[in-house]
Amino acid sequence: MSKTSEGATPGFLVWRLSMKWRVAVDRAVAPLGLTHAQYSLVASLYGMQRTGERPSQRRLADHTGLEPLYVSKLARSLESAGLLERAKDPRDPRAVQLALTAEGLETTRRAIDVVHGLLTQLLEPLGGLDSDRTRELSRDLTLLLDAPLDPAAPGPQ
Repeated sequence: MSKTSEGATPGFLVWRLSMKWRVAVDRAVAPLGLTHAQYSLVASLYGMQRTGERPSQRRLADHTGLEPLYVSKLARSLESAGLLERAKDPRDPRAVQLALTAEGLETTRRAIDVVHGLLTQLLEPLGGLDSDRTRELSRDLTLLLDAPLDPAAPGPQ
């Protein structure tokens, strides 16, 4: 255990790990012209497109956990870079559907490979990507992500 982690609260450790991951992904995908946030968007869109879905910006925001306004901003910048297309939803003229372009698909595939390499490195201390400890970590993280949080709720007395 590192000296930074000794006696640390779970909240601090979650924050530190999320920052470590964000910085590592930012650096890894920068040569591809992406940021961590853009990567999160295109990788999610890639997965959704593979199942035949052409999601709205709102649906992608819900899927990624990003704010809808931020997804809109990211989508516009990715559209300017030629990586995705934004089009009016024929069923709802207020909604905007997103799809990766051919260049966006290629860039995203390369970025996914790079980030998969980072994930392999990160999970090595747990025995690797397919280890029992990693599966347990995934279950625990899912449990925490599914737990409701109410910022207005009073803390412990």
